[in-house]
Amino acid sequence: MLRTTVTIESLFERQRGTLPDTFGVRPLAVAEGRMTMEMTIAPWMMAPNGFLHAATQVMLADTCAGYATLAHLPEGAKGFTTLELKSNFLGTATEGVLSVEAVAEHLGRTSQVWSATVVDAKGRRLSLFRCSQIVLW
Repeated sequence: MLRTTVTIESLFERQRGTLPDTFGVRPLAVAEGRMTMEMTIAPWMMAPNGFLHAATQVMLADTCAGYATLAHLPEGAKGFTTLELKSNFLGTATEGVLSVEAVAEHLGRTSQVWSATVVDAKGRRLSLFRCSQIVLW
């Protein structure tokens, strides 16, 4: 069940001064079983080969899944931590806006599993991401 106290505004406030804030992550929407956000690519996000550093896509997808987890914690849960994450990279970008949508695969009392897809401004899939979260009591 979606926590009504987790809003787009509260997520912006929560990330102030953290890595997602440094990267300019913008939460867009949170709904039952879903979360979306975006980020604009900057030159400093490139790897030495001139393409977007893989960690940038992982950070975006992981942040989206993490915020989604926070918004879907069971009543009484104190928080969560990541148990496992995995990414498959299908493409890259050097400019523009990246978007991500996280979708719940499992929302349990003790664990959650989220899948996320990162796309470029043309809607081209750049990476597939999955993470497992442990709910903390």
